[in-house]
Amino acid sequence: MGIELELFVLLILMTLGLCVFTVFAVETPWWRRLLKWTMVIGGTLVLYQAVGHWALMFPVLFMGVGAVVHIVWCRKHGIHPLYATPRRKYYELRQWPWPPE
Repeated sequence: MGIELELFVLLILMTLGLCVFTVFAVETPWWRRLLKWTMVIGGTLVLYQAVGHWALMFPVLFMGVGAVVHIVWCRKHGIHPLYATPRRKYYELRQWPWPPE
């Protein structure tokens, strides 16, 4: 199997990431999300040329480190790491404007 394995894993990671973590990126600008996924996908595909299937370690480690930092940051600030609650406090910490009711 060639690069198809990397593309399949990236598709799964991207789909899961978007479904599970969208709640944390409600007000994040589109260009930052696009830049993050461009770096993950591009980095994996470039590494594939150099190290073959070991390139899959890049997105796994990238997301693993991100998850650890996220959980530590949320716990430190009293935010639930899966539900981003209390929502108002989460918005304040991210310096996002609270949506009008």
